[in-house]
Amino acid sequence: MTNNKVHINREHLHHLLKQMIRIRRFEERCVTLYSEEKIRGFLHLYNGEEAISVGLMQALTAEDALLSTYREHGHALARGLPMNAVMAEMFAKETGCSGGRGGSMHLFDCSRRFFGGNAIVAGALPLAVGLALADKMQQRPLVTCCIFGDGAVAEGEFHESLNLAKLWQLPILFVCENNLYAMGTALELEESNQKIYQKAESYGLTSQVVDGMNVIEVEAAAKSACSAIRNGSGPQFIECLTYRFRGHSMFDTQLYRNSSEVETWKKKDPIVQLTHWLEDNNQIEAGELQTIEHAVDQEIEEAVGAAQAAAFESVETLLKHVYAEAPHE
Repeated sequence: MTNNKVHINREHLHHLLKQMIRIRRFEERCVTLYSEEKIRGFLHLYNGEEAISVGLMQALTAEDALLSTYREHGHALARGLPMNAVMAEMFAKETGCSGGRGGSMHLFDCSRRFFGGNAIVAGALPLAVGLALADKMQQRPLVTCCIFGDGAVAEGEFHESLNLAKLWQLPILFVCENNLYAMGTALELEESNQKIYQKAESYGLTSQVVDGMNVIEVEAAAKSACSAIRNGSGPQFIECLTYRFRGHSMFDTQLYRNSSEVETWKKKDPIVQLTHWLEDNNQIEAGELQTIEHAVDQEIEEAVGAAQAAAFESVETLLKHVYAEAPHE
């Protein structure tokens, strides 16, 4: 049974801080690599939203399923995918977690029950319903966690999936990362009711809204929701209010929002918030923070080196997994 209480101790808080720093610095390195054209294609950054993925993972077991969006680097790393495998996938190398075929938007690791990475807005929601239904039918005491953005709320799959999840009392935790913008469209210009958790409540789901910039608050909400699911209460919904510090993607000129708004939200930076709390309460020393940052930087550089040294997929295997093999008679 999952305990929904957050035990505040130095070791756990340092773990949360390190995981957020790993995600932030991994993506900052990816920005540099992208500008050097070593990483190509689309690149959607998670900067500012790290508290959500790190907080959520504290409530999930290794057997629980996790589905995500195209902004999933943080989810993958927090879930436990090796950084080497994630970075290699960014380089489209065969040692990547998706064999080099998925890239930034399609990270995947079945062995860790991380089922994407999905480039289609709201695409993960019906998949989550299917996974949770399978678990319920086979009487597996597992949780399926489905993460999506506020833009997914405008899609039909959102409403259909929540309706079926409640109708069938499926063990799903729906998590909306509400960063206020669906690409370049402000939530207030898209939704007549911007309180997304209320939409979930209209389908009968127990819902809550939390500060997505506070990792402790996210962890507590996730543990409470997962505990309820494991006790048979059916699907739960969490709306995390957050903000992405960078644009929708690397091609985004951000003409739809002003710099003062971004700077205001940066004052709520989840990494800075936790670091200041630890310092103010004598829970971390300068040397300890430097040790964490050095270990993260070393891990990133090793991942970059391994990705650069890895091979691209062989031409001879390019058709593998593209077509289903004909059954043997």
